[in-house]
Amino acid sequence: MPSRRPPLDSLIQAAVTAAQASGRVLLRNFGTPLRVGEKEGAGLVTNVDLESEEAALRILKRKFPGFGILSEEAGVEQARIPGRWIIDPLDGTTNYVHRFPMFCVSIAAEWEGEIVAGVIYHPILKDTYVAGLGKGARLNGKKIRVSKTPRLESSLLTTGFTYRKDEWLHAEMEAFERLSGIARAVRRPGSAALDLAYTARGVFDGFWEKRLSPWDVAAGALLVQEAGGKVTDFHGKPFRVQGREIVASNAILHEELLSRVKPAVSRG
Repeated sequence: MPSRRPPLDSLIQAAVTAAQASGRVLLRNFGTPLRVGEKEGAGLVTNVDLESEEAALRILKRKFPGFGILSEEAGVEQARIPGRWIIDPLDGTTNYVHRFPMFCVSIAAEWEGEIVAGVIYHPILKDTYVAGLGKGARLNGKKIRVSKTPRLESSLLTTGFTYRKDEWLHAEMEAFERLSGIARAVRRPGSAALDLAYTARGVFDGFWEKRLSPWDVAAGALLVQEAGGKVTDFHGKPFRVQGREIVASNAILHEELLSRVKPAVSRG
Protein backbone atom coordinates (compact mmCIF):
# COMPACT_ATOMS: atom_id res chain seq x y z
CA MET A 1 0.00 0.00 0.00
CA PRO A 2 1.50 3.40 -0.99
CA SER A 3 2.57 5.66 1.88
CA ARG A 4 0.61 8.83 2.45
CA ARG A 5 2.40 12.07 3.05
CA PRO A 6 2.14 13.14 6.68
CA PRO A 7 0.19 16.36 7.30
CA LEU A 8 2.23 19.46 6.58
CA ASP A 9 1.52 20.84 10.03
CA SER A 10 3.07 17.73 11.60
CA LEU A 11 6.18 17.98 9.44
CA ILE A 12 6.57 21.68 10.16
CA GLN A 13 6.14 21.23 13.90
CA ALA A 14 8.74 18.47 13.98
CA ALA A 15 11.17 20.59 11.99
CA VAL A 16 10.62 23.61 14.25
CA THR A 17 11.17 21.53 17.38
CA ALA A 18 14.33 19.99 15.94
CA ALA A 19 15.72 23.28 14.63
CA GLN A 20 15.18 25.04 17.94
CA ALA A 21 16.81 22.15 19.83
CA SER A 22 19.81 22.47 17.51
CA GLY A 23 19.80 26.22 18.01
CA ARG A 24 20.04 25.81 21.77
CA VAL A 25 23.20 23.75 21.26
CA LEU A 26 24.64 26.49 19.04
CA LEU A 27 23.83 29.25 21.52
CA ARG A 28 25.21 27.31 24.49
CA ASN A 29 28.56 26.89 22.75
CA PHE A 30 28.77 30.24 20.95
CA GLY A 31 31.99 32.03 21.86
CA THR A 32 33.47 29.03 23.71
CA PRO A 33 36.63 27.14 22.67
CA LEU A 34 35.84 24.80 19.77
CA ARG A 35 37.43 21.78 18.14
CA VAL A 36 37.77 22.93 14.53
CA GLY A 37 38.63 20.87 11.47
CA GLU A 38 38.59 21.58 7.75
CA LYS A 39 36.78 19.63 5.04
CA GLU A 40 38.70 19.68 1.77
CA GLY A 41 37.15 22.31 -0.50
CA ALA A 42 34.13 22.64 1.78
CA GLY A 43 35.05 24.88 4.67
CA LEU A 44 35.21 24.29 8.42
CA VAL A 45 33.53 21.78 10.70
CA THR A 46 33.41 21.89 14.50
CA ASN A 47 32.35 19.66 17.35
CA VAL A 48 29.28 21.89 17.67
CA ASP A 49 28.14 21.12 14.09
CA LEU A 50 28.01 17.47 15.17
CA GLU A 51 26.28 18.12 18.50
CA SER A 52 23.71 20.34 16.81
CA GLU A 53 23.04 17.68 14.21
CA GLU A 54 22.58 14.99 16.86
CA ALA A 55 20.03 17.15 18.68
CA ALA A 56 17.95 17.54 15.49
CA LEU A 57 18.23 13.91 14.41
CA ARG A 58 17.07 12.57 17.78
CA ILE A 59 13.80 14.48 17.44
CA LEU A 60 13.19 13.88 13.73
CA LYS A 61 13.90 10.16 13.92
CA ARG A 62 11.61 9.76 16.91
CA LYS A 63 8.74 11.63 15.28
CA PHE A 64 9.14 10.22 11.75
CA PRO A 65 11.16 7.00 11.99
CA GLY A 66 10.59 5.98 8.36
CA PHE A 67 12.08 9.11 6.84
CA GLY A 68 15.47 9.13 5.18
CA ILE A 69 18.15 11.65 6.08
CA LEU A 70 20.39 13.88 4.00
CA SER A 71 22.53 15.92 6.36
CA GLU A 72 25.75 17.86 5.94
CA GLU A 73 27.62 15.93 8.63
CA ALA A 74 25.79 12.58 8.94
CA GLY A 75 25.50 12.07 5.19
CA VAL A 76 22.75 9.87 3.77
CA GLU A 77 20.41 7.42 5.50
CA GLN A 78 18.00 5.62 3.19
CA ALA A 79 14.25 5.89 3.73
CA ARG A 80 11.60 3.20 4.09
CA ILE A 81 8.99 5.61 2.73
CA PRO A 82 9.14 8.45 0.14
CA GLY A 83 10.05 11.04 2.79
CA ARG A 84 13.41 12.58 3.62
CA TRP A 85 14.78 15.25 5.94
CA ILE A 86 17.44 17.58 4.51
CA ILE A 87 19.42 19.13 7.34
CA ASP A 88 22.15 21.69 7.86
CA PRO A 89 22.77 21.79 11.62
CA LEU A 90 25.01 24.86 11.36
CA ASP A 91 24.90 26.95 8.21
CA GLY A 92 27.60 29.60 8.55
CA THR A 93 30.24 27.57 10.39
CA THR A 94 33.05 29.99 9.55
CA ASN A 95 30.94 32.83 10.97
CA TYR A 96 30.30 30.74 14.08
CA VAL A 97 33.99 29.98 14.60
CA HIS A 98 34.85 33.69 14.34
CA ARG A 99 31.92 34.73 16.58
CA PHE A 100 30.10 36.56 13.77
CA PRO A 101 26.42 36.01 14.63
CA MET A 102 25.10 35.16 11.15
CA PHE A 103 24.49 31.42 11.39
CA CYS A 104 21.43 29.22 11.55
CA VAL A 105 19.87 25.77 11.45
CA SER A 106 18.10 24.71 8.25
CA ILE A 107 15.71 21.75 8.00
CA ALA A 108 13.52 20.78 5.05
CA ALA A 109 11.08 17.93 4.54
CA GLU A 110 11.04 16.29 1.12
CA TRP A 111 8.27 13.97 -0.10
CA GLU A 112 8.55 12.05 -3.36
CA GLY A 113 11.35 14.35 -4.49
CA GLU A 114 9.53 17.62 -3.73
CA ILE A 115 10.34 20.00 -0.87
CA VAL A 116 7.09 20.36 1.05
CA ALA A 117 8.16 22.06 4.29
CA GLY A 118 11.08 24.19 5.38
CA VAL A 119 12.28 25.73 8.63
CA ILE A 120 15.22 28.06 9.25
CA TYR A 121 16.06 29.03 12.81
CA HIS A 122 18.37 31.98 13.55
CA PRO A 123 19.16 31.37 17.23
CA ILE A 124 20.90 34.67 18.01
CA LEU A 125 17.69 36.57 17.16
CA LYS A 126 15.35 33.67 18.03
CA ASP A 127 13.81 34.04 14.57
CA THR A 128 11.92 31.01 13.24
CA TYR A 129 11.15 31.01 9.51
CA VAL A 130 8.54 28.49 8.37
CA ALA A 131 7.20 27.54 4.94
CA GLY A 132 4.75 24.85 3.84
CA LEU A 133 4.04 24.00 0.23
CA GLY A 134 0.99 26.03 -0.78
CA LYS A 135 0.69 27.46 2.74
CA GLY A 136 2.82 30.60 2.49
CA ALA A 137 5.83 31.68 4.54
CA ARG A 138 6.00 33.03 8.08
CA LEU A 139 8.49 34.56 10.47
CA ASN A 140 7.70 34.01 14.15
CA GLY A 141 4.10 33.28 13.17
CA LYS A 142 3.58 36.37 11.00
CA LYS A 143 3.20 36.14 7.24
CA ILE A 144 6.12 37.41 5.18
CA ARG A 145 6.41 38.51 1.55
CA VAL A 146 9.27 39.31 -0.77
CA SER A 147 10.08 42.93 -1.54
CA LYS A 148 8.42 45.07 -4.21
CA THR A 149 11.64 46.72 -5.35
CA PRO A 150 11.08 47.45 -9.06
CA ARG A 151 14.59 48.23 -10.31
CA LEU A 152 17.98 46.59 -9.90
CA GLU A 153 19.48 50.03 -9.27
CA SER A 154 17.39 50.31 -6.10
CA SER A 155 18.05 46.77 -4.88
CA LEU A 156 19.98 45.27 -1.98
CA LEU A 157 21.41 41.94 -3.14
CA THR A 158 23.31 39.13 -1.46
CA THR A 159 25.62 36.34 -2.59
CA GLY A 160 28.28 33.90 -1.45
CA PHE A 161 31.67 32.75 -2.73
CA THR A 162 33.32 29.38 -3.13
CA TYR A 163 35.82 28.12 -0.56
CA ARG A 164 38.14 27.22 -3.43
CA LYS A 165 40.65 29.99 -4.17
CA ASP A 166 41.04 29.25 -7.87
CA GLU A 167 39.37 30.20 -11.16
CA TRP A 168 35.93 29.60 -9.64
CA LEU A 169 36.42 32.42 -7.17
CA HIS A 170 37.66 34.71 -9.95
CA ALA A 171 34.48 34.13 -11.96
CA GLU A 172 32.31 34.73 -8.91
CA MET A 173 34.10 37.99 -8.15
CA GLU A 174 33.41 39.16 -11.71
CA ALA A 175 29.68 38.72 -11.09
CA PHE A 176 29.99 40.44 -7.72
CA GLU A 177 31.77 43.39 -9.31
CA ARG A 178 29.21 43.64 -12.11
CA LEU A 179 26.22 43.66 -9.74
CA SER A 180 27.97 46.00 -7.28
CA GLY A 181 28.23 48.52 -10.09
CA ILE A 182 24.47 48.40 -10.69
CA ALA A 183 22.68 47.60 -7.43
CA ARG A 184 22.43 49.92 -4.45
CA ALA A 185 24.62 47.44 -2.57
CA VAL A 186 25.62 43.78 -2.45
CA ARG A 187 26.19 41.93 0.82
CA ARG A 188 28.01 38.67 1.59
CA PRO A 189 26.90 37.55 5.08
CA GLY A 190 28.21 33.97 4.80
CA SER A 191 25.06 31.86 5.29
CA ALA A 192 23.11 30.84 2.18
CA ALA A 193 20.12 29.72 4.26
CA LEU A 194 19.87 33.12 5.96
CA ASP A 195 20.40 34.88 2.63
CA LEU A 196 17.31 33.08 1.35
CA ALA A 197 15.34 33.72 4.54
CA TYR A 198 16.12 37.44 4.32
CA THR A 199 15.12 37.43 0.65
CA ALA A 200 11.81 35.81 1.60
CA ARG A 201 11.10 38.51 4.20
CA GLY A 202 11.91 41.34 1.78
CA VAL A 203 15.20 42.54 3.28
CA PHE A 204 17.22 41.37 0.30
CA ASP A 205 15.77 41.75 -3.19
CA GLY A 206 17.80 38.93 -4.72
CA PHE A 207 20.40 36.24 -4.08
CA TRP A 208 22.65 34.14 -6.25
CA GLU A 209 25.29 31.52 -5.55
CA LYS A 210 26.88 28.48 -7.18
CA ARG A 211 28.28 25.16 -5.89
CA LEU A 212 25.88 24.88 -3.00
CA SER A 213 24.62 21.64 -1.48
CA PRO A 214 20.98 20.60 -0.95
CA TRP A 215 21.11 21.30 2.79
CA ASP A 216 22.18 24.89 2.10
CA VAL A 217 19.12 25.78 0.03
CA ALA A 218 16.28 23.27 0.46
CA ALA A 219 14.37 25.13 3.19
CA GLY A 220 15.30 28.62 1.99
CA ALA A 221 14.20 28.09 -1.60
CA LEU A 222 10.74 27.03 -0.43
CA LEU A 223 10.58 30.08 1.84
CA VAL A 224 11.25 32.42 -1.07
CA GLN A 225 8.72 30.70 -3.33
CA GLU A 226 6.03 30.66 -0.67
CA ALA A 227 6.70 34.35 0.06
CA GLY A 228 5.91 35.20 -3.56
CA GLY A 229 9.43 35.16 -4.99
CA LYS A 230 11.04 33.28 -7.83
CA VAL A 231 13.78 30.65 -7.65
CA THR A 232 15.62 29.17 -10.64
CA ASP A 233 19.03 28.01 -11.75
CA PHE A 234 21.42 30.38 -13.54
CA HIS A 235 19.72 29.68 -16.87
CA GLY A 236 16.19 30.43 -15.65
CA LYS A 237 15.21 26.77 -15.45
CA PRO A 238 13.17 25.52 -12.49
CA PHE A 239 15.13 25.20 -9.27
CA ARG A 240 16.22 21.68 -8.30
CA VAL A 241 17.52 20.97 -4.83
CA GLN A 242 20.35 18.87 -6.31
CA GLY A 243 21.16 21.49 -8.95
CA ARG A 244 24.18 23.16 -7.27
CA GLU A 245 23.20 26.70 -8.31
CA ILE A 246 20.47 29.12 -7.39
CA VAL A 247 19.10 32.55 -8.21
CA ALA A 248 16.31 33.77 -5.94
CA SER A 249 14.54 37.11 -6.14
CA ASN A 250 11.38 39.08 -5.54
CA ALA A 251 10.32 37.90 -9.07
CA ILE A 252 10.17 41.46 -10.41
CA LEU A 253 13.94 41.65 -10.77
CA HIS A 254 14.55 38.04 -11.71
CA GLU A 255 15.21 38.26 -15.43
CA GLU A 256 17.53 41.24 -15.10
CA LEU A 257 19.39 39.61 -12.21
CA LEU A 258 19.83 36.45 -14.29
CA SER A 259 21.18 38.41 -17.22
CA ARG A 260 23.80 40.10 -15.03
CA VAL A 261 24.86 37.00 -13.10
CA LYS A 262 25.12 34.43 -15.87
CA PRO A 263 27.93 35.77 -18.13
CA ALA A 264 30.71 35.56 -15.54
CA VAL A 265 29.57 32.79 -13.25
CA SER A 266 28.47 30.34 -15.95
CA ARG A 267 32.11 30.12 -17.02
CA GLY A 268 33.24 29.05 -13.57
